[in-house]
Amino acid sequence: MDFLPFTRPDIDDETIAGVVEVLRSGWITSGPQVKAFEAALGEYLGGRDVRVFSSGTAALEVGLRMAGIGEGDEVITTPLTWVATANVILQVGARPVFVDIDPVTRNIDLDRVEAAITERTRALLPVDLAGLPVDRDRLHAIAQRHGLRVLEDAAQAMGATWRGRRIGSFGDYVALSFHANKNMTSTEGGALVLPAGADLARCERWRLQGVQRFPDGTMDVDLPGGKSNLTDVAARIGLGQLARLDTFNARRRDLARRYFAGLDRSLGLELPVEDFEQSNWHMFQLVLPVQRMAGGRSAFIEAMSKRRIGIGVHYPALHRFTLFRQLGWNSGDFPHAERVGDAIVTLPLFPRMTEDDVVRVCDAVAEVTRNALAEGGAR
Repeated sequence: MDFLPFTRPDIDDETIAGVVEVLRSGWITSGPQVKAFEAALGEYLGGRDVRVFSSGTAALEVGLRMAGIGEGDEVITTPLTWVATANVILQVGARPVFVDIDPVTRNIDLDRVEAAITERTRALLPVDLAGLPVDRDRLHAIAQRHGLRVLEDAAQAMGATWRGRRIGSFGDYVALSFHANKNMTSTEGGALVLPAGADLARCERWRLQGVQRFPDGTMDVDLPGGKSNLTDVAARIGLGQLARLDTFNARRRDLARRYFAGLDRSLGLELPVEDFEQSNWHMFQLVLPVQRMAGGRSAFIEAMSKRRIGIGVHYPALHRFTLFRQLGWNSGDFPHAERVGDAIVTLPLFPRMTEDDVVRVCDAVAEVTRNALAEGGAR
């Protein structure tokens, strides 16, 4: 039986042929394909200004810099996310301030945000976990009341919507990711959506060494930019993927529906919010009843692997990592994020999956969980 990974990119032949054309063109770093990709993304997002980067992490960091976040500032974010979300806050000299999650949505609990705001708070950095959007109306209302910038970590939310509007088509700064495990990919890559009036040339200088070139051949450097430009090879892949994104996401929604129909909820599995209007279903995640399961999550993952099914973990509660414990955060600070982070698993979900694949996963989840519960109860 073939191994079923938790995700797999889908690159069509036309895109592969397009990459070959780019390679043969002699212009493989940032060039015409990057400009075309930025224009296509901008059109998809309602005409907004977009600049692409070598990663979503780089887009997040430049977004913070463009928003004026720096030394001594505080940025409020969630502890249940990929560590890049908090790392970039440290990279610009600011301090991440974590707020616990809503245990139902698994996104940052907006009811708790205002209590975390201090005189040093400068920005909110929410994450759309698994592609389920944070409540944008409440988010921006809080930011407006307190005069804060918003940088949306929408790395997992490409193609998701909020009340009929695409994530990234409105708001302040929005960072996207095109990593290989995302709903659309450029192999590696990301993008920053900028608000009206933003200094696009400054964004580009942050992206590439701070260099400003002049018509007479001279140059200047006025800021310590990085090296995070996207290649034309990656941009050509992104263009092919963007054209298929809505089709990809429709297939993901269909597969998610089948998971809801096929999973045995009597086993104590906590399923995600059943949102087929706004989520892009980047991931389908369960919270296991690990305290009652023999061997806990690790045994579950091993048993699923023996059945040739890949399981992901997205994500541990990051405030318990050494780096953030050194900043004063400790276990017990955010009990909802810790409980979910200790028990969450990501099931396979990607457009080329079949209905039989979903049945196979559901049957295996039921068998493995039932066995672990029985063994756990017997001890």
